[in-house]
Amino acid sequence: MAQGQTAPHATPRTAPAMRHGAARRAVVAGLSVLALGTTALLPARAATAVRPTADPAVVTDWNATAVDVINKDAERPSGEPFVWQGFVSAAVYNAVVGIEGRYAPYKWDERGPAGASSEAAAAAAAHRVLLEYFPGSKARVDAALRTSLGKVRDGRAEDEGVAFGRRAADHVIALRENDGRGADVPYDRRPAPGVWRPTPPDHAPFLNPWAARMRPMLMESPDRFRPGPPPALDSERYTRDFEEVKAYGAKHGSRRDARQTETARFFSDNLTVQFQWSLRDYAERHGLDIVDSARLFAAANTVGADVYVMATDSKLHYALWRPVTAVRLADTDGNPATVPDQDWQPMLDTPPYPEYMSGHNVLDGAVTAVLTGLTGGEIDLRMSSAVTGTTRHYETAAEFNREVTDARVWQGLHFRTSDVVGNRQGSLLGTWALSRYFLPLA
Repeated sequence: MAQGQTAPHATPRTAPAMRHGAARRAVVAGLSVLALGTTALLPARAATAVRPTADPAVVTDWNATAVDVINKDAERPSGEPFVWQGFVSAAVYNAVVGIEGRYAPYKWDERGPAGASSEAAAAAAAHRVLLEYFPGSKARVDAALRTSLGKVRDGRAEDEGVAFGRRAADHVIALRENDGRGADVPYDRRPAPGVWRPTPPDHAPFLNPWAARMRPMLMESPDRFRPGPPPALDSERYTRDFEEVKAYGAKHGSRRDARQTETARFFSDNLTVQFQWSLRDYAERHGLDIVDSARLFAAANTVGADVYVMATDSKLHYALWRPVTAVRLADTDGNPATVPDQDWQPMLDTPPYPEYMSGHNVLDGAVTAVLTGLTGGEIDLRMSSAVTGTTRHYETAAEFNREVTDARVWQGLHFRTSDVVGNRQGSLLGTWALSRYFLPLA
């Protein structure tokens, strides 16, 4: 491991062959999470079917296209891109496993023609979903489809694959009708000690409160993993959190050292873009075939979509104020141990939504739980940051989550409890999801 340093460009390790037998099972203990009912996500044994081996690059290529559409063209904010990536990845997964088999489809029971091209199906599914929700990017997604289909031999296999991929996409689109996206969900809490209100410098209103009521992709309801309440304002734990973020998260006069500041800057990049790059990097370095690549993205991104729902649900429900408000108004919190500083600023500008839980850490815990479950232990995760121009490597989820938890405090954006609780709840969600979805077929 080269934690906190630029990752060496060494030759990737070759993973052992995929096991196709019974599901690997593990026990959740604290923050160490192994997913139930999954097999290790490693390169598959050579296929015995007559069908030529499908090129897995179609999955990573369309993930990159989706990033361009969702993050660059549409500029969707915060964790919202995981919602759209979840839709795309679920459709691609159903298109691929509907033809190739091996894993249970996502909320679907159709099978594709035996000789259909799973590459063509994956491309057609991603194209259909992106065009449905982002018609302004038609030129981009049409060009990507031409490129993908140009790599598939013309004929019946391609035609049947395209048709099945479109059916897979239409099914996901139908599942998401009237799911609450964009609904009018008001935030009407009056300002009071401990209660969130818009924060400087922009004082923007609550961003996307509709996500708190959106129908999840995997969970039964948005509050399925809602945590207990945050610490009381007069508690020792709140006091410790307050003093830590005030001292280490300040923009000016902070007690951060150079390494801590570098870590804070590393994780100030767009997390949704960072994770999509990391997933593509993992799939390519480990030589995942088209089925396991599709499963990796579907599991991570549908869980990511539900993370956005569960984190927003908690934020709307508890409406805890952010550190920048807490420090400036500490003389109103009823806690004699907290001292106000009306000029205090966090290292980074505070996003426009409440404190508890940390959505960043919920996502980190959930996605790394998925990786832990699918790989059987070590996540072998590389992540790059455009802010620092460096790449870091993490062998285990614990290593990664520890750094992100620290970073969010050092950025001045969160109390530590919000990070720790968020990471724990995300891990629970990721593990729960893998025990119910994307399971190996008997």
